[in-house]
Amino acid sequence: MNLDQAQRDKIATWLEQGLKLGDIQSKLVSELGIRMTYMELRFLLDDLKLKPKEQEPPPPPPDKTPKPAPPPKPGLASGGPAVPAPADELDEPEDLAEPAGGGNVSVTVDRLARPGALVSGNVTFSDGNSAQWYLDQTGRLGLVPKQTGYRPSQPDLLTFQAQLQSELAKQGF
Repeated sequence: MNLDQAQRDKIATWLEQGLKLGDIQSKLVSELGIRMTYMELRFLLDDLKLKPKEQEPPPPPPDKTPKPAPPPKPGLASGGPAVPAPADELDEPEDLAEPAGGGNVSVTVDRLARPGALVSGNVTFSDGNSAQWYLDQTGRLGLVPKQTGYRPSQPDLLTFQAQLQSELAKQGF
């Protein structure tokens, strides 16, 4: 379809006003007497190198804005190994990372990482229980206790994280 320059300018103005293609179709008929299918209008706009303005979705009402989910708590995940939060994300001061009551936590790093892990090793907690730990490709820390259902105390977990961070830093991780 051949349109003169005035008709092209009129279509460009309607687009700048934010009219939808269906509204432009109606205006073409009512104001210019030109009948065009939706697809013909799309092709015409493409030929004229014109693009419809993208409508911004209205913001949701302030009282219905979804709230972000709280961060997961450190400890044992349901059905899986313990995944403690990184020490820098805990609300506790760093001086609490030392074991409470004089307990001792020891961390070792394996020379060869277990399958599926970037790095792995063993930990013995202050109560004598031990576990294997691993750091997977996504950066998640996991614990596999030797005693089924064992959960280390919070002070032991904090000490473990601090010692693990120190050991891995020594090895260049």
